[in-house]
Amino acid sequence: MKLFRPHRPFTIPNFPIKPISIPASTDDDGKFVTYLINIVRGKQSWRIALTSPFVCNTIKPHHVEQVLAQTLDDSRLALRFFNFLGLHNNFTHSTASFCILIHALVQSNLIWPASSVLQTLILRGSNNPTLVFEALANSYQKFNFVSSYGFDLLVQNYVHYKRVLDSVVIVRLMGESGILPEVRTFSAVLNGLIRIKQFDVVLGLFDEIVGMGLRPDVYSHTAVVQSLCQLKDFDRAKEMIRSMELNGCELSVVTFNVLIHGLCKSQRAWEAVEVKNSLSQKGLKADVVTFCSLVLGLCSIQEFEVAKQMMDEMVELGFLPTKEALSCLVDGLRRKGCVGDAFDLVNKVGKVGLVPSSFVYNALMNSMCKDGKLEEVEVLYNNMGEKGLFPSDITYSILINSFCKMGQLDVALWFLGKMTPLGIKPTVYHYNSLISGHCKLGKLHAAKDLLTEMIDKGLSPTVVTYSSLISGFCNEGQVHKAFRLYHEMTGKGISPNIYTFTALIYGLCHANKMAEASKLFDEMQEWNVVPNEITYNVLIEGHCRGGNTLRAFELLDEMVEKGLVPDTYTYRPLISGLCSIGRVSEAKEFMDDLHLENHKLNEMCFSALLQGYCKEGRLKDAVSACSEMVERGIDVDIVCYAVLINGFLRHHGAKSLLSLLKEMHDQGLRPDNVIYTSMIDAYGKAGNLCKAFGVWDIMVSEGCIPNVATYTALINGLCKAGSVDKAELLCKEMLVSSSFPNQITYGCFLDQLATEGHMDKAVQLHNAMLKGSLANTVTYNILIRGFCKLGRIEEAVELLLGMVDNNILPDCISYSTIIYEYCRRGNLLEAMKLWDCMLSKGLNPDTVAYNFLIYGCCVAGELTKAFELRDEMMRRGLKPNRATYNTLIEGTCLRS
Repeated sequence: MKLFRPHRPFTIPNFPIKPISIPASTDDDGKFVTYLINIVRGKQSWRIALTSPFVCNTIKPHHVEQVLAQTLDDSRLALRFFNFLGLHNNFTHSTASFCILIHALVQSNLIWPASSVLQTLILRGSNNPTLVFEALANSYQKFNFVSSYGFDLLVQNYVHYKRVLDSVVIVRLMGESGILPEVRTFSAVLNGLIRIKQFDVVLGLFDEIVGMGLRPDVYSHTAVVQSLCQLKDFDRAKEMIRSMELNGCELSVVTFNVLIHGLCKSQRAWEAVEVKNSLSQKGLKADVVTFCSLVLGLCSIQEFEVAKQMMDEMVELGFLPTKEALSCLVDGLRRKGCVGDAFDLVNKVGKVGLVPSSFVYNALMNSMCKDGKLEEVEVLYNNMGEKGLFPSDITYSILINSFCKMGQLDVALWFLGKMTPLGIKPTVYHYNSLISGHCKLGKLHAAKDLLTEMIDKGLSPTVVTYSSLISGFCNEGQVHKAFRLYHEMTGKGISPNIYTFTALIYGLCHANKMAEASKLFDEMQEWNVVPNEITYNVLIEGHCRGGNTLRAFELLDEMVEKGLVPDTYTYRPLISGLCSIGRVSEAKEFMDDLHLENHKLNEMCFSALLQGYCKEGRLKDAVSACSEMVERGIDVDIVCYAVLINGFLRHHGAKSLLSLLKEMHDQGLRPDNVIYTSMIDAYGKAGNLCKAFGVWDIMVSEGCIPNVATYTALINGLCKAGSVDKAELLCKEMLVSSSFPNQITYGCFLDQLATEGHMDKAVQLHNAMLKGSLANTVTYNILIRGFCKLGRIEEAVELLLGMVDNNILPDCISYSTIIYEYCRRGNLLEAMKLWDCMLSKGLNPDTVAYNFLIYGCCVAGELTKAFELRDEMMRRGLKPNRATYNTLIEGTCLRS
């Protein structure tokens, strides 16, 4: 609403306005005023006459007032005179002079100049609105001015300069003086009060002024409705609108929009919808404000589907939603999981040139990335420029991070390459996403290259950067490289965090270096890093895998004492650990205790128990555990069935196997590759190739495609049965089916050749495997065993020495196989040399290796050395078994 619109022409009598003569206080004053009037109305130069020393030294404010009073017939001339004195003589006018001039200009319909003079009066420091009003009222009465619009201008100027409460004072003083403000002036005051949240004042002033006889317009009524809505008095707001209708006030959709907006802000969107639906009965039509207010209100109460329908209706009517409404709806649909609907909406309004905010656009892309809708994400990205939006570093962060998480590293790198040409500098966050993505896929060399690249670009790696790399190397079993990075990081002054330590502890646990893992766990406190549930879970699993369930349960108690909450990832390794050391019944008791304490277990926990039962041949207990799962509301999943089936196969429960398969079918589950492969493998190892091929045929007929593990299981069975020709045919079929043989597949042929003593053919096959990078420590061990079995120990030693040349590291089995052959021949000296060599390589002998060397010492009569080895193995945490003691007893007997 404009505050300073030209005022309508006043009705003025058809006779000229005569100058009003003011009696001079003295003859000299009267003569001086006459002198000034003659200058003002004459033709002489004002610059000369009015700036003369005589005028400058004599003129006083009351002289100016008298000149202005006698030039009312020419208010433009009066204004010129007024401004000239202020500009050229630095003259300070009285408030009375300002007021006389203001009324004169208003009476001549010179509204803008009058407003300008009023602004000067207000800005020059007249802070008391009552004094200004009194001066304006005195001039108005003294000179019998016709128009009272000067008072309106005063009110409007106070509103303009945000002195709204002063404007209220003027309006009330006007009312007391019998002068009513114009309706638009009154509306301006009410809206000014709303801007400073004086809603109660709005209601009081409205009642006062309307009570004095002012007929308010639609804008004044709307201001009252808005105030009532702000005060959440919607019943009175609706009553005010009904009063407007009854009094014949012109209705406007604006008033209803104010009510709709207020209802929506107060979570009463359904009432707002009813108001909108009633508009047509009143001859009004909803506009873009109506629809957008309703969309925002419906979104605030999570009614996104209705909000979407409302937006569809407004678009069909030709209205363009605001960016705020569109953004709110798109983001609401996205948060609710209706990402497809949000995408469709963006495309729909995009056709008419509207897009949500960059923030919402980026958030939508992020949600679509999480839902795996990468094609749609690329469409959004490609359309950004057309919609007037330009990708930012945040956009690229979302895209790079999402494509990395989905394993599409090439696409992520492509987006990184697009940034620099667009003038967007990649940050450490972009590189961190890329490094993490490469590490998770085991592409550690590329990850290291990215680290080098970011450092070359002047970016400093963070703890996140190093933690991703450390985790990657630990997952690949390269713990030594992970620690190298750890020391590099701390050397740069970067403190490790919980993720760094957890990754390193995980790597040490999987390398069976539990002492080092425990030491690092203790070192965390020195860095003020508190272990979380994941850290404890990793360490517990490591101890359980190593058979140290006592320490694992101690850690469980410790984490509970620290207020951490164990979960199924904590309980599963404990259950599995107890089962692995033959304490299955204790594992079951532990699970029952957890159930009594209302700790929820899942399929993973029960599958570990089933594994333990099946390993001990307690198949009835395993089936009983499955029934218990169902009673507790836990579904027997395909993994549990796979464990049971494998157990029945190992313990020849053919009849029960068929019932298990039928039960799976009844549950809507179908055997997968793992189950079929385990069945084929079990029948093949048992020499029952007929049943193995029968399962193969069922597998194929069910549409389950055999993979490399399936082919390898059947090939192994054929090789063990001596049907190498058939195994070779199956291997060729495997190549045709695009399932490429792996190390284990070729190992089946290699093992069969070595077992049958065909070492020349075995070596030829192994050389071919070397060329194809398929040879490994296991394949070398097969050859070493084959040569040792034939007594060709020199060739076995030659293979051992050649392993390193081919970047393949020997393990304990590699050394102990040859050591046994030396011991069997009575060559203890060479056996001991090889033993020392093994230890110097950092390899830890196992119980079997110790037993071989103890045997050699006993055969050679070195009984003292044999017992020393027994003591040494115990110091290493290895327990002598029956074979150890039998060997020592036999050696003792031979000596005696």
